[in-house]
Amino acid sequence: MKFAVLLEDNPAASTEIRQRYMPAHLDFLEENRDRIEAAGPLPALGSGSGGLWVVEAPDKGTVETLLHTDPFWSTGLRKSVQILIWKQVFANGKKLI
Repeated sequence: MKFAVLLEDNPAASTEIRQRYMPAHLDFLEENRDRIEAAGPLPALGSGSGGLWVVEAPDKGTVETLLHTDPFWSTGLRKSVQILIWKQVFANGKKLI
């Protein structure tokens, strides 16, 4: 099952937090490449406002566990998270259904 994960940053969090934990966050994404198919920031006027992940997992609980092990999670950087089931119907120029 695929999930779209929308991560909203906490505007009160220091920008230094993102810079300090970015290497560990990127390592985390790479280590979990079997589940996290794509990830990237959703910038707003040059600063981060959140991020988007596409995750392959058997259930929402697995996605939640994955989120809670991300080095960004415990820093206060994230304000909110939405985990949405996503059905991909188009990729690489082709219909999938």
